[in-house]
Amino acid sequence: MDEDAQGPPPAPIVNGTPRELADGVFVIPDGRVPLVPNVGVVVGDDRALVVDTAMGPANGARIRAFADELAGPRRLVVTITHFHPEHGFGAQAFGDTTIVYNRAQLEELHDKGSAYLELFRTFGEPVAQQLEGVELVDPDETYDGGVQRVDLGGRHVELQEIGRAHTRSDQVVFVPGERVLFTGDLVEERCFAIFPWFPPDDVDVDGERWIVALERLEALEPRIVVPGHGDVGGPEVIAAAREYLVRLRDETRAAAEAGLDADAAAAQIDASMRALHPDWVQPEWIAFGVRHFHAAWSSQQS
Repeated sequence: MDEDAQGPPPAPIVNGTPRELADGVFVIPDGRVPLVPNVGVVVGDDRALVVDTAMGPANGARIRAFADELAGPRRLVVTITHFHPEHGFGAQAFGDTTIVYNRAQLEELHDKGSAYLELFRTFGEPVAQQLEGVELVDPDETYDGGVQRVDLGGRHVELQEIGRAHTRSDQVVFVPGERVLFTGDLVEERCFAIFPWFPPDDVDVDGERWIVALERLEALEPRIVVPGHGDVGGPEVIAAAREYLVRLRDETRAAAEAGLDADAAAAQIDASMRALHPDWVQPEWIAFGVRHFHAAWSSQQS
């Protein structure tokens, strides 16, 4: 069905309300609204951690209000899974809190944040409205790779730098006691993987490393998986994302080896993936993924 028949997409506004996934671990669900992420809040005895802020000052203020209500008198700590606008460009609503994430993500924000802000403003008036008055906010603290343990009082949360995959500097958030994993856009549920493959401006996505990253997330053995977008589930959500990427890579390699150029491969594989996953959304990202894997294969042959 085309967009005209469906009508325009809903405005990217946070409309969900917090839902408790485990003791003191909450999600503010995306409602399957494009450019609205799943947002997490993890409450400890002394502090509460917010995972992602949504896009723009109005959405950030909504998330802040929910977080304040859940945290009560506790201080807030904020982290962001990756620099993309719909995940972190509401951070100005948290200016009096402690914001912490990996140093590589900060560097990527400095390198690309302004350009992505202008890019997203071209996505239509409802998106541009949410980006009015956005200020890019640096974290108060950064860590260099590996795992950063955040003590919330009575429980701790792990910030894990994944490195280059969906972006140059993806980070996941793991609550080990309850085995809840917030994946950012490394994992989507019933949504084709988002490949920001925009040569020559942004070519940092790495599908091969992304597959390895998903294997690493599966090794954590999470009980509850909160994807960047889509419904909360279990480890099968990660498995589905990994299986899709492996198939996308393998079909692209086969098409390239058969002599198809990137455009022809994209057209062929777009059709096969839509048929395989008829209930998944945002199929426009299939072609971006094919072109990325095709370019990676071509570079290996040269």
